[in-house]
Amino acid sequence: MTDRMQVLAIGECMIEMSGGADGTWRLGFAGDTLNTLWYVRAGLDPKDGPVGYFTALGDDHFSDRILAFLKLNGIETRLIRRLEGRRPGLYLIEQREGDRHFTYWRETSAARQLADDEATVAAAMKAAEAIYFSGITLAILKPDARARLIALASTARRQGKLVAFDPNIRPALWENVEVMRQTLMTAAGAASILLPSFDDERRIFGDATPGATAARYHDAGADEVAVKDGGAPVLISRDGRSRDVPVPQAAQVIDPTGAGDSFNGAYLASRLGGAEPEEAAVAGIEMAAKVIAQHGGIVPLDAARRWSS
Repeated sequence: MTDRMQVLAIGECMIEMSGGADGTWRLGFAGDTLNTLWYVRAGLDPKDGPVGYFTALGDDHFSDRILAFLKLNGIETRLIRRLEGRRPGLYLIEQREGDRHFTYWRETSAARQLADDEATVAAAMKAAEAIYFSGITLAILKPDARARLIALASTARRQGKLVAFDPNIRPALWENVEVMRQTLMTAAGAASILLPSFDDERRIFGDATPGATAARYHDAGADEVAVKDGGAPVLISRDGRSRDVPVPQAAQVIDPTGAGDSFNGAYLASRLGGAEPEEAAVAGIEMAAKVIAQHGGIVPLDAARRWSS
């Protein structure tokens, strides 16, 4: 095995507490970029090198537990920053009236400082062949740290690395809508692959169709765009042409958490393995169907077990 990382995901891993209906909560760990890395990993061979996660954690017991969880599941942690006196963020998922409700405590999360040290972020990106980050990664950072991370991602792309970005739009995390729009478009220009969700893009940017979303991100500088649209076809746009990839009706939907993240992970693993974008979209759709048939954003996969053996 080589020390070269096949993929580096950058973002926030949080403590997840789910349940609560009977006063009992189940503790887990999750976050959009970690969820995606979980499914990227399932489609790659560990013999070709590790996959890594980059974030910042505190010096507390729960940060230790997050590191142990990542290592147990074959995710490289050597470049994660540990910050004295800081803690991970936390969120609750409750089922109320037949729907999921999320409550977050992340204002003092250590991950908000993940990009404060430029040399550390640059070293992490240098160690990887492909880099993945999201709009949530950017939203939790201070403005100067956002700019720093985007600039480093842009440099990595110019150096020939695959850089993938999901805008993953969460307005509540941003100062205002205009800052959010400007930052997401700048980040899109640093990435080679964009993985947006049309419902978010229509609401925030006013796009009339998935094709309009793809065109806007191509104009920003992205080479390849895969626009997710719930149960509607995935639009693949690259090299001046676009194609709809149908999404079969899911046999079972138990929990939609992680559907987009799992699509992203399988899509990126397939592209890294040499699949064409349309083939990668089929892999992403199939993975998402498996995930939504189970509870939680991170579900066990037989294909991933070889990473922790």
